[in-house]
Amino acid sequence: MADRHTRPQGSRSTSWIRRVGRMLLASQFVYGGYKAAKDPGRRPHALEKAGVPGGADLVRFNGAAMAAGGIALGLGIFPRLAAAGLFASLVPTTLVGHPFWREEEPAARQAQTVQFLKNASMLGGLLLELGSRRGEQPGARRAAQPEIGGGG
Repeated sequence: MADRHTRPQGSRSTSWIRRVGRMLLASQFVYGGYKAAKDPGRRPHALEKAGVPGGADLVRFNGAAMAAGGIALGLGIFPRLAAAGLFASLVPTTLVGHPFWREEEPAARQAQTVQFLKNASMLGGLLLELGSRRGEQPGARRAAQPEIGGGG
């Protein structure tokens, strides 16, 4: 019986785990992107404070791009391309939208820190997708390589 270290790549359980993982990672992009595209709210103000032009139109475009990328990622349609686009969009969104280091009030600083770290976690998930090969579970290449200098 194969254990988790010898399970063939692309096995049913690995495939199922990847699909669910992608859907979970994609969910915030779809939800948040749709909300931003529909109603930019106070987001244009954050752009203005950061000196970024574009206002509500840029927020709507970015939101639509995130929603579309999230749908593609969640459905497994060109997932690495979707992850690359989402990564490129999320980095500036995080830096402009959640600058916790600028907050002086403890409650506001805490709220922005939580959102910043949530986005950083999402970036980590996107990096795992970008680093994987088709049909391969993230980290499988490293697990398949023998340890060098390991005792036994």
